[in-house]
Amino acid sequence: MNKLIITPWKNGILSMIQENGAPTVLDAEPRGQHTILGNIYIGKVKHIVKNINAAFVDIGDHLTGYLSLGDGCIHFASQNLPQRPVCEGDEIVVQVEKEAVKTKALVLTSNLNFTGRYCVLTAGKNQIGFSSKIHGTLWKNQIRPFLEEQKDEDFGIIVRTNAESADIQTVLYELRQLKQIYRAVMNAASHRTCFSLLYRSYPPYITAVRDSVRNSLDAIITDDREIFENMKEYLSLYQPEDIEKLTFYEDSLLPLSKLYRMEKALDDALDKRVWLKSGGYLVIEPTEALVVIDVNTGKYSGKKNLRETILKINCEAAVEISRQLRLRNLSGIILVDFIDMEAQADKKALMSLLTEKVSKDPVKTVVVDMTKLNLVELTRKKIRRPLTEQIKQLKSMPEALI
Repeated sequence: MNKLIITPWKNGILSMIQENGAPTVLDAEPRGQHTILGNIYIGKVKHIVKNINAAFVDIGDHLTGYLSLGDGCIHFASQNLPQRPVCEGDEIVVQVEKEAVKTKALVLTSNLNFTGRYCVLTAGKNQIGFSSKIHGTLWKNQIRPFLEEQKDEDFGIIVRTNAESADIQTVLYELRQLKQIYRAVMNAASHRTCFSLLYRSYPPYITAVRDSVRNSLDAIITDDREIFENMKEYLSLYQPEDIEKLTFYEDSLLPLSKLYRMEKALDDALDKRVWLKSGGYLVIEPTEALVVIDVNTGKYSGKKNLRETILKINCEAAVEISRQLRLRNLSGIILVDFIDMEAQADKKALMSLLTEKVSKDPVKTVVVDMTKLNLVELTRKKIRRPLTEQIKQLKSMPEALI
């Protein structure tokens, strides 16, 4: 069974997706301080840097983010202002697109996104688009006229992968809900003060359910009453078909975190060394610029010839790397140093397997190429902090905030 387990942990909330008994996603967030990823604010432009066509925008609470001025239509808080270049001191509506990581500032966007289970309403881009994982041309042609009836000139629609397996009326109902939220946000912007929070995103444990592949989760389990009620409310409104999967765990003799060995999973995910079943192992080293992963033969003592041995370990490593990227939330540029192979057929088989495995990641992950030095290049979209940064944030919180 595939399960989402959510429990209080130290000074935060720990959530884990377990697929076929193995953890595949771990998230840690401060209790009572939800992530600001996806939040929409009225910000004030502090500086404009013309040579990179960007602005730095203050969104309050001593938070300043980077905004590319070329990424879409700027929504001024006062809707009476004509469309013009942004100036210092302007109050504009922005959304947090990427969290701050280490020395890098928040990334903001003026392309406001309102995400549902089946579609995304995009204010700033007014096209109709489809997830790259939807390959059915006939289905796209069937739903497009219905979407065009619902679309207005000031927003676009991206149809998510889950929509293909849902009833069309269900998709359209969700789209109407997203339109109402968008209109309410823009209406509020016209009379709220600067630095106001116009829209709060869901906590990670709810977005994990929203963004999961339809019918991929068999159970949602928590031992926290507040989390249970929040999840129940969300499922009742937006995913009633999944509400029976929600369970409140009440065994006081065996804590939920112990039952599913969540702390052991967390310790493993923070360790730079990952052992493979064959006896080989990975060394995962995140740096400021990129993530480096080294594949080693380790204790492997198989009886096959050298070529078969290397291919076996590399293929096992490719499967595990695809899991570790999600588990640790590693992103950006990723370089993998697989064990060197001479045969082109083996290299092709490895690249094909790795591409297949990372394609199942909900976060866009691309296998770029194998270099002349036999290093495999990948990119994974940066959205949330890596797991190591999430844990550091929890540990650095003062006692007053716990």
